[in-house]
Amino acid sequence: MERQIPSTRPIAIWLLIGVAMLIIQVLLGGITRLTGSGLSITEWKPILGAVPPLNDKDWQFAFDQYKQIGQFKRINFDFSLSDFKFIYFWEWFHRVWARLIALAFIIPFVIFIIQKRFRANMVIPMVILFLLGGMQGAIGWLMVKSGLNEENLYVNHIRLAVHFIAAMVLVVYAWWFALRLMVPEKEYIDVPRFRRFTWVLLAILVVQLIYGAFMAGLKAAVFAPTWPLINGSLWPAGIRSGKGLADIFNNPITVQFIHRNLAYVLFILLLVWDQQARGLRTGGTLFRASRFIPMLLIIIQVILGIFTVLYSPDRRLLLALGVGHQFTGMMLLLSIIWMILIMSPRQKRVSH
Repeated sequence: MERQIPSTRPIAIWLLIGVAMLIIQVLLGGITRLTGSGLSITEWKPILGAVPPLNDKDWQFAFDQYKQIGQFKRINFDFSLSDFKFIYFWEWFHRVWARLIALAFIIPFVIFIIQKRFRANMVIPMVILFLLGGMQGAIGWLMVKSGLNEENLYVNHIRLAVHFIAAMVLVVYAWWFALRLMVPEKEYIDVPRFRRFTWVLLAILVVQLIYGAFMAGLKAAVFAPTWPLINGSLWPAGIRSGKGLADIFNNPITVQFIHRNLAYVLFILLLVWDQQARGLRTGGTLFRASRFIPMLLIIIQVILGIFTVLYSPDRRLLLALGVGHQFTGMMLLLSIIWMILIMSPRQKRVSH
């Protein structure tokens, strides 16, 4: 009697749960950044670090460690122990959630091996997935470690962007892998020109996400909390500081100018994309049911972006709006990836 091959659907569900947990982790990272919490824990203890200080002596020791770095000495010198506990919580929660993600991946992985659910062509994708996860953890610690000194007041915005994009690569890879397991063959469509257009959208969106990380890292929104003009001008003062190309990456006004205008470009291109998608006479049920999602998300994203800039001087509103803006950006990315995948009928698929 031929042995029945176990279904791969539980693997797909496992990967989608992982995607959800990774998205929460990225949002926690955004909260950590916006609350200035990222440098509050000065040690990396993979096991014991999951336990926060449990008594006054331990809390005072952690606070004394924080007092040694430049961020405390030059910015948060008036912090009380209560203030420190607030920022400590967000960095601790961010790290603990990362550990939970590791457990959520490793435990089912072992179970699926015992159940022999993995096919031969899943081995390399799984290895890549775990390498991406390990790399992300290493990048995160190196990023924090780079700010634990007397010179750097915050983690460098370029390092922050690298950490964020690496997280997005991991999220997208797990998302793609899961969908390839779940989407029926009949739902894929073959529209090469339209797929190439969607790849262009993805490329622009990736650059936009990088500049979103620059915005957060440089706290660039507060340099021009106005809209539709940037401090009353289409070409704002300070956009050129005399540092040449470095302004593109390091000047808060220039970064905000680029981020805003990329948003307009992306909005217009997605409007065109949406009209073309509606006009396609081919396509499976899933494509027709989901093609409106990118346009809906870009509308929400632009609105949230405008309000994030306008209310950036208010730290509480900035936190809520900034995290919402980041979440919608990630959903837009996943929706574009979904569209590219469903328009890829010739790609060799992972077996069901």
